[in-house]
Amino acid sequence: MKISQMGLGTTRLKNINEQFPAQDILIQSGQLLQYGAGIYAYNNIPLAVKQNIESLIREELNSRECIEISLPTLQPTSLWKESGRLERYTSDGTMMTIANGEFCLAPTAEEAVVAFARNKIKSYKDLPTIFYQIGEKYRNEIRNRGYLMRGKSFPMMDAYSFASNEEDLVKAYMIMKEAYLSIFRKLGLEVVPVAADNGAIGGKKSEEFMLLSENGEDTILYDERTGQAFNKEILDKDDYGEYLHDEYGIMNLSSLQPRKAIELGHIFQLGTKYSETMKNATFMNEDSKEQPYYMGCYGIGISRTLATIYERSILKDKSGKPQGIALPTYIAPYALQIISKGDSPIKVAEAEALYRVLSEHNVKIILDDRNEVSIGAKIKDAKVLGTPYLGLLGDRTKKGEIEVENTRTGEKVLISQCELAKQLIKFNQERIGNPDISLEDTIKFQPNQEKEIVR
Repeated sequence: MKISQMGLGTTRLKNINEQFPAQDILIQSGQLLQYGAGIYAYNNIPLAVKQNIESLIREELNSRECIEISLPTLQPTSLWKESGRLERYTSDGTMMTIANGEFCLAPTAEEAVVAFARNKIKSYKDLPTIFYQIGEKYRNEIRNRGYLMRGKSFPMMDAYSFASNEEDLVKAYMIMKEAYLSIFRKLGLEVVPVAADNGAIGGKKSEEFMLLSENGEDTILYDERTGQAFNKEILDKDDYGEYLHDEYGIMNLSSLQPRKAIELGHIFQLGTKYSETMKNATFMNEDSKEQPYYMGCYGIGISRTLATIYERSILKDKSGKPQGIALPTYIAPYALQIISKGDSPIKVAEAEALYRVLSEHNVKIILDDRNEVSIGAKIKDAKVLGTPYLGLLGDRTKKGEIEVENTRTGEKVLISQCELAKQLIKFNQERIGNPDISLEDTIKFQPNQEKEIVR
């Protein structure tokens, strides 16, 4: 990708939001565009980061034989009347309705997936199964804060398990819990499973996946020694002590301390809540009798996860002031950004040759092809875009050399362009089918005595 094709000009950051600096940088640099409170468009780089998150989720769920589907986001409100949730969602203004209230923009999809399943799952032989989708959800949030942290329109992974009995429901729940822990581990996010209130979703038991953070809007009570934790909201339940003991084995509350946290995912054991209230949500059991499905539901906030990764990738100057972003290599869409001295035809030609070779081998990189912009301004812009590594062709590089900088650590090394190309191509090939491999492990930025020009 060439900078000239991305529609990004030189960015001068000012008055950065102290609480959410990375997302404010995205706004100021045109990588996110706000249309209204809680409504955003994604430019190329954050969109690609979002797609990388979605791909990782798909790989994890597909490996556990979950089935991807696509449910409509425009739904008839008659489905919500069946479940008995319509009034609750419309009375508090959460649900957005159109056409005189006959249709709604889906805030979640339990009703829609039951309608899907009752036309597909007819027998106990069809169970258990887990459906999932990745798509947009709509909630008329009154408290739009933290940019992508809480929006009116937001991408979400939502999954739904169907089983013939409670035992198989619990098995599906544990499959999804393990998948969540693996997903967040691969995203570099150390989440804590937290006992939670089921809220408007309903059901018997649920757990949130919380990331400890001072920017979080949730408060959890957490025991660092045992790992036990629960959302403070549970204390509002009249029977909270019994609930925590029976469902989560939490007995000694004195050892749990309050911590701020960000909710990134939530899983629920729904039981027969929806299959008993909605029409024909049954299957034929082994005794040829109709029986309601045992359901679970599971969600991950894609945009909130993306925002969290960005906020944890902030670069600061010596005074602690935010100055840019350094995305981790495992999620960054572009590993390297090539920058040349624009007033040097030789450096420009070398940069273009290296870019051409890497592009031919499907290595995703950025070339800053703006010859009228100084190399210093290009470096600042690269750090605003979040590229993990910079390839510099300037006064310090001889013919055939390139200076590689790790944007997070500031470490720099001179290497031959040919050797860099070989290492990047090797990384790109080895990463196929092996998402755990890291650029840092593959590329060893050691000085190379070759002074060969990549052609």
